[in-house]
Amino acid sequence: MSKATRATQAMDKSGKPYELLDYDYDPNAASIGLQAAEAMGLPPAQVFKTLMVQAGPETCLAVVPSDRELSMKALAAAAGQKHAAMVKPADAERLSGYKIGGISPLGQKKRLRTFLDASAQALPFLVINGGQRGLQIKLAPGDLVAATGAVYAALAAVD
Repeated sequence: MSKATRATQAMDKSGKPYELLDYDYDPNAASIGLQAAEAMGLPPAQVFKTLMVQAGPETCLAVVPSDRELSMKALAAAAGQKHAAMVKPADAERLSGYKIGGISPLGQKKRLRTFLDASAQALPFLVINGGQRGLQIKLAPGDLVAATGAVYAALAAVD
C-alpha cells in the first residue's frame, strides 16, 4: 500500500505533525469506521468518518465520530441551509477523487467547506481517513482544522 496520497500530501504541505496508521480494510464491514477503530484498537469516538453531504446548493463535508450518526438537521443549520442529504456514493467518489471507504477531508479534488463534530475539541487526537482504504491519519483536532479550514459544529445526532 502506497503511503503517499493527496491527503498525506496535504498534511505535508500544512507543516502540521501527523502519524500514519494502517489496518486491514474489510469491504464487507457493516460500518467502515467502526471496523477501522476495532482493527486499530482505538475508541470509536476518536476514529472519525468523512461524509459528503449536499446542504442546499453546496456540497460539503461532515467529519463525525465513527460511533455516531450525522444529524442532517444539525449539518444543514451549520451550513446555513434548510435541508441536507447524503451525496450518492458514485457522486462522492467522482467529486472527491477518493473511493468510498477512503474519503478524506484532506486533499479533496476541490476544497469543500468542512464541518468537524464539536466532540473533537475535547480529544488529544483523532484519526481520519488517509485517502485510501486501510490508511488513516492520526492528528490533533486543531491541526485538522488548520489544514482544512474546518469549522466545529455539533453534528452528531442526539440519541
